[in-house]
Amino acid sequence: MLGHDGHQYGVIGIREALALAEEQSVDLVEIVPDAKPPVCKLINYGKFLYAEEKRLKDARKKQHEVKVKEVRLGPKMGEHDFMVMLNRAKEFLSKRDKVKLSMRFRGREMAHMDIGRKVFDRFLTEIAASANLDNRPRLEGNTISAMLSPK
Repeated sequence: MLGHDGHQYGVIGIREALALAEEQSVDLVEIVPDAKPPVCKLINYGKFLYAEEKRLKDARKKQHEVKVKEVRLGPKMGEHDFMVMLNRAKEFLSKRDKVKLSMRFRGREMAHMDIGRKVFDRFLTEIAASANLDNRPRLEGNTISAMLSPK
């Protein structure tokens, strides 16, 4: 049996252990029930639960939930719009979020997909320094999409 201050009492009976716990006004907690004889510890159980809860809360606080942000490009976008979208994607990546890059073709734009493909490829080459390409750009219906993750 272990005391709350780390002192080892050795193998003692259950009645003696309970009396010792009551004398020190702490709880007797079974730590390793499968051992022969079982290992018990004298601790303040309420304080132990509070410390455990606080430790788990701190661990959750340090985790970063990865979010997927979307950046939509257009095949006929101007230079300024292109740079704004590039900077927006870099900002998302710097916050450790994933970025879904997409370009939608409408109407007659479907006949000139090569123009949109050039804009898409230019975007990928300019952002390559700060992002990894998770999957190659795929055409799904009238939309080209790719997923980027931070380096």
